[in-house]
Amino acid sequence: MSYKKFIPCIYLYKGNAVKGFDDRTILDTNPAALGRFYGDNNADELIVYDMSEGDAEHEEALDIVKAICADAEIPVIGAGNVKRMEDIKKLLYAGCRKAALNYSKPENIALTEEVSKKFGKDKIVACVSETAAITENEAVLEQYVCEIVLVKEKALKSAIAVSKCPLIVSVPEVSLDKLLELLAYDNVCGISGYAINENAQELLTIKSLCQNSGILVNTFEPAIRWEEFKLNSDGHVTVVVQDYKTDEVLMVAYMNEEAYNTTLKTGKMTYYSRSRQELWVKGETSGHYQYVKSLTADCDKDTILAKVSQVGAACHTGAHSCFFNEIMSKEYEEANPLRVFERVFDVIKDRKVHPKEGSYTNYLFDKGIDKILKKLGEEATEIVIAAKNPNANEVKYEISDFLYHMMVLMAEKEITWEEITAELAKR
Repeated sequence: MSYKKFIPCIYLYKGNAVKGFDDRTILDTNPAALGRFYGDNNADELIVYDMSEGDAEHEEALDIVKAICADAEIPVIGAGNVKRMEDIKKLLYAGCRKAALNYSKPENIALTEEVSKKFGKDKIVACVSETAAITENEAVLEQYVCEIVLVKEKALKSAIAVSKCPLIVSVPEVSLDKLLELLAYDNVCGISGYAINENAQELLTIKSLCQNSGILVNTFEPAIRWEEFKLNSDGHVTVVVQDYKTDEVLMVAYMNEEAYNTTLKTGKMTYYSRSRQELWVKGETSGHYQYVKSLTADCDKDTILAKVSQVGAACHTGAHSCFFNEIMSKEYEEANPLRVFERVFDVIKDRKVHPKEGSYTNYLFDKGIDKILKKLGEEATEIVIAAKNPNANEVKYEISDFLYHMMVLMAEKEITWEEITAELAKR
């Protein structure tokens, strides 16, 4: 199913988010927070244009791009300052889902085949300002590029007419009628630019209007109507709320029909407060909003499982989760792989901050990066040797040793498991 996308832009200049290519007015929101704002307000993707000058400023901008990718929680297209294949790699390694080539630069056009074959066609986008750039490079674009971003309004109609690639149309301002007209073209896959930036908080409303006009967009359209739920004696449905990244249970609350519909309309978790007997938008007073990632009904349709992106703390006490009062517990081994990794990794990181006499981990940190890399290489070789033996247990032990040494390297280079799993999830 192919949705039409709404894609805001962040223009980076000298470490700040500015209004646009030609307007360097600094916005009063830092770039990563701005990325989060767009993601929270139901943008489908995000384009980040790096307008930095010089290599040093460019490297600083890449750190900002990385922060934006981590905070936005939507796919990011990285653009700007691409001179060679290494620059595409840096954007992708910073967390961008796709990287863009500027087709006003001949050297970028020449890079297209190489970077597409290296990283995959689905990772490469072309930024085009003139229709001629499409017609003159038609075969290259069709074979090696997944999308084209039109960055100049004057090229719209002619570019739409000739392009065989999906188009993201960047427009400065647009009426709803104009928006619907553009999205009606089969090869227009999305709208971007200042018009979307300025209307970011209205995206769900705009999407609803598009949907009413028969344009397929990504909305919170429910597969289950309220009438299908089995309500409790108060006319409510119980909602169990989980962190979408960790699956940690954050809280339990209740919805009535209005809360259910408001949640779907706004993308923010909204409940019915039984004590106050009123609608309750989670985070409205504290700022600790819960942004919907998914809603799932149980087998009896009397409970909803909500997976959310939690801002701040879920509990009114300030705790991340409401569930912290232990009643009883039996000793058991943690079975969640990521939690096991995190627990071991926490110990390794703690050793770095609080050295312990006789600790092998501290021995590695004291010896430095060369020793850590040497041990990592040795453990990798041990895996290869063990894999030649028929007993799989030996491989298991060697992989465990390798993972431990890998986590020491991660701590040394200040890389987190969240960054690793996020990178794996994109592949």
